Amino acid sequence: MGDSHSWTAVPGAAERARSVLAASWSCAVTADGGREEFVGAHTVGEDGRVCLYVPEDSALLTAAICAPRGEPSAVLEFADVAPVPVRGRIRARLWLAGWFSPVEDHLVFHPTRVVLKQPSGAVVVDLDDFAAAAPDPLATAEAHLLTHLADSHPDAVERLTRLVQSDSLHGAVRVQPLAVDRHGLTLRIERARAHGDVRLPFHAPADDVGQLTERMHVLLTQAAAAACPRALQRQRTDGDC
Repeated sequence: MGDSHSWTAVPGAAERARSVLAASWSCAVTADGGREEFVGAHTVGEDGRVCLYVPEDSALLTAAICAPRGEPSAVLEFADVAPVPVRGRIRARLWLAGWFSPVEDHLVFHPTRVVLKQPSGAVVVDLDDFAAAAPDPLATAEAHLLTHLADSHPDAVERLTRLVQSDSLHGAVRVQPLAVDRHGLTLRIERARAHGDVRLPFHAPADDVGQLTERMHVLLTQAAAAACPRALQRQRTDGDC
């Protein structure tokens, strides 16, 4: 890699789970009444509590009213989809198992188990940690940030590959921004029949979009001073690094 970084933290499981929840626009609910998909029908409280607004004729509403209070009776599933088109766009899945209680015009979900599945594997998130965690400050802005980077600044994405070990770029046919959080930027490196991810950590956490802009400028400055990876040079035909 190019210049070394002193900050290498990554989001913890609870923070990552809360980030998935904060950014998700839809969810799937499996209960005694079957499986239903809801789009734009839920809100999330500061403690991670999910409130779901369902039609009066929803089978889920009937199941929630009839279910024994406090018994696990439903599973909510949220998918974290990469905003930039890449292979394997599902970056993570979040499952909340628990039960609903009807409150006025909506259902309140009470989780008894939280499971986060990422490419590295699945982990059970402690309920207290989940309730206490805050989503990444960039979670709700991430989709816009990444699509803007991919669509309007592909030259910057290519420049950032100078910070990637040349072995990781061997056989690369395309590099796209996959994810960004307060701790760093992740690039998806696609090859003819496979892909891999490389993380570029920031020198310090970015707590808002303004700080993210500064962190990205630092990475690009470091990339400008780094040598062009040989593996990438072999991919190019114009001879310009």
